[in-house]
Amino acid sequence: MRLDQWLWAVRVYKSRTLATEAIKGGLVKVDGERSKPAHEPKPGETITARVGIMTRTVRFLAAPKSRVSAKMVVDFAEDLTPPEEREKRREPNLLPPGFRPKGAGRPTKRERRALEDLE
Repeated sequence: MRLDQWLWAVRVYKSRTLATEAIKGGLVKVDGERSKPAHEPKPGETITARVGIMTRTVRFLAAPKSRVSAKMVVDFAEDLTPPEEREKRREPNLLPPGFRPKGAGRPTKRERRALEDLE
């Protein structure tokens, strides 16, 4: 099974397209080395994937026939992600409410209404 298929099947990425783009972009490493989407992982290989602000680390155990439920992921991947990485997801956004980066363009109708509610 291809690496991009496996990352999607064990629910590291929400879609196979996202997995492929992450691999091509260098966000996924197999045993510390960049890889290609068509790489065939072998049992025991450690795969590090950057997902949003968190870096997930998983060990390849086996390849499922297709996408598996969250409960069955443990049969195909061992999660080695350190607890510090999981805490990154829980950190609050430190930007003040209503902050728009320079050059972001005009706010959409929804964003404008949210800004008006803050006032």
